[in-house]
Amino acid sequence: MSFDRDIGEPGIFRICFVCTGNICRSPMAEAVFRDLIRQRGWEHLVSVRSAGTGEWHVGESSDPRTIGVLEARGFPAAHHRARQFDSQWFDDLDLVIAFDRTHERILKTWAPSDDARSKVHLLMSFDPAAEGAPDVPDPYYSDAAMFDSVLGMIERACRALFRQLEPGIRQGTP
Repeated sequence: MSFDRDIGEPGIFRICFVCTGNICRSPMAEAVFRDLIRQRGWEHLVSVRSAGTGEWHVGESSDPRTIGVLEARGFPAAHHRARQFDSQWFDDLDLVIAFDRTHERILKTWAPSDDARSKVHLLMSFDPAAEGAPDVPDPYYSDAAMFDSVLGMIERACRALFRQLEPGIRQGTP
């Protein structure tokens, strides 16, 4: 997998959102974060991807309910294909975002070094409105209303994450 840059290329920040199967939460966050980057015209400064800890859905589209809530809020969603996170990606990533403590634990176990482990963070840790709630619930076994609720959580947390990263990204602007 390519993250659209050579390792030595300056000014590119690479982030990967990781959930369980890469068909619900992580594609939502990828779409939301890509939109934030697009709104600033910073597509050349930030590479955004998503993946899952499991292999069950590799190659599949997002869950139809994911596509539905994303499109209802104006986010493109049709071209996503699920992939599994590869521990070799750690070297090429700046930030790895997990959606719950299980993903965080798995990713830190897969990390080949302390430096790689330090790149793994829970999405909700960036949202002050989360009031310490660490996990984004998995909507897969729920209804469309839960998908909408989860997307709302992801949008708030992604905006908070973006606000924290924005000064550093702006420094990479030519």
